[in-house]
Amino acid sequence: MASIIHHGLQISSKIDSPWLRLSSQLHFHPRTSVEIVHNRVPQFSPVIINCRRGSRSLIRRGSRIEREGDPSTAEADKAEGTESKVSSIRNVALCVASALAFGVGVGLKDGAGKASEFFAGYLLEQSLSVDNLFVFVLIFKYFKVPIEYQNRVLTYGIAGAIVFRLTIILLGTATLQRFEGVNLLLAAILLFSSFQLFASDEEDDSDLSDNFVVKTCQKLIPVAANYDGNHFFTLQEGVKKATPLLLTVAVIELSDIAFAVDSIPAVFGVTRDPFIVFTSNLFAILGLRSLFVLVSDGMSELEYLQPSIGVVLAFVGSKMILDFFGFHVPTEASLGFVALSLSTGVLLSVLKKSDGS
Repeated sequence: MASIIHHGLQISSKIDSPWLRLSSQLHFHPRTSVEIVHNRVPQFSPVIINCRRGSRSLIRRGSRIEREGDPSTAEADKAEGTESKVSSIRNVALCVASALAFGVGVGLKDGAGKASEFFAGYLLEQSLSVDNLFVFVLIFKYFKVPIEYQNRVLTYGIAGAIVFRLTIILLGTATLQRFEGVNLLLAAILLFSSFQLFASDEEDDSDLSDNFVVKTCQKLIPVAANYDGNHFFTLQEGVKKATPLLLTVAVIELSDIAFAVDSIPAVFGVTRDPFIVFTSNLFAILGLRSLFVLVSDGMSELEYLQPSIGVVLAFVGSKMILDFFGFHVPTEASLGFVALSLSTGVLLSVLKKSDGS
């Protein structure tokens, strides 16, 4: 009987051969190669399996057998879990266009004032979300999350953020309606956050080993030492444990809760309408995953974005204090200031990069 020798695997050339069906169901360790030798004997076919260490292994992918270490296979696996730059640009453009269309719809239905509130809230949330992406980059680097799994983590993180922020917005609206003095507390939070942005040390921020959120999650969640594909749980010696991927999701969720302490009060400083607050948050968050793909590599080049966000937070905090004492700042003025501050920060960053190059 004819047979085929293929990278250490000897299988029958007949399509209905039990050896072919058997070998197509085998999973091997990434550094183990397997040689299967069989002898054709009527009614009985002994099989000898020789395992040895090697640089290539056979891995089942659907209905085909492929070699780990093949560049084409590696690229295909990576493409399954990552989003291309072109696709990211298209998705971000779609999210921004949807937000613009929604804001125009709000203006046509409820007037220009409500539209200004939405756009001001959207700009605030979008700018704070971009700044938060820097922390996400640090989290992925700290936990050494493979790039093909990062989209999965961000998807779960964004879904959790939407649910959490809706809950906080509803509770915050009810609280502000009953206790006006809470405005001063929120203003103090924004002013303190602004101060932290100017006073923070980038080197300290880049070290997450002593981060409270990271240490808390590591203590509460029993985690396996290694990743198990894109799974959140794995079995080790019969014990079900979380993988580092689940720990990463937990850290990102808790980090977003900390971010919401800044962002939600900032939008409440522009409007008290819970519908406007939530929708501006929603549109800013929806494009976050695609935006991460675009800006993660060049995040460090936006040197003046963080100071400009600090200026915006200080402005909104001051506005809330003035509103509490009866000095109202028009929403249109707030929208103009936020847009001017953020665009100035981005422009200065681009100009400095151009001068340096």
